[in-house]
Amino acid sequence: MSNPTLFFSTPVWVSKIENYKETNEQIFNYIKKLQNEDSDGLTRSNVRGWHSKEFDLKTAEPQNFIKLILPNIEKVINDMNWDNNKQSIKITEMWAIVNKGGAENSRHHHGNSSISGAYYVRAPINSGDIVFYDPRPAPVYSHPLAKTPNALNAMVNSISPVEGGLILFPSYLDHSVNPNLSKEERIVISFNISFYVK
Repeated sequence: MSNPTLFFSTPVWVSKIENYKETNEQIFNYIKKLQNEDSDGLTRSNVRGWHSKEFDLKTAEPQNFIKLILPNIEKVINDMNWDNNKQSIKITEMWAIVNKGGAENSRHHHGNSSISGAYYVRAPINSGDIVFYDPRPAPVYSHPLAKTPNALNAMVNSISPVEGGLILFPSYLDHSVNPNLSKEERIVISFNISFYVK
């Protein structure tokens, strides 16, 4: 008997960046500078956490960070077989979120973009998993009881962050962040990637 053929699967790319530490410290200092200059930050999905304004992507620290993660973005494009000759690919926005103890992020998605990312600058143990939700509309999809969750039946999947870890996912995918149960800061860089026909 054959295995099922998967149609319309939702890919999520999870990796640990090699040789991340030097760039990680540069972008950490950049984020802390932004936080010192604007301690209130923005309110988006963040609950009790600090959300930066958008990074200036022309400055050195974000530029170095983009170079660090670029091979991973290129892998997504190759895996999806997207045509980068007929389209311009651009990181349209990038920001940081600092979650101290008890801070979390409510369920949301990133509209008007194709791929979104989360990179962990600081990720203490128990600082809050990122949780992804089944994108199929609930009114037209019933959920029979399963013996145990697996890749076919799970309605929710979570990933524990690690320092230097990068998660790339379709921007339509709803996600949230569990509360930070540690006593240290959880610092993530989030960004969106869009495609424009040349």
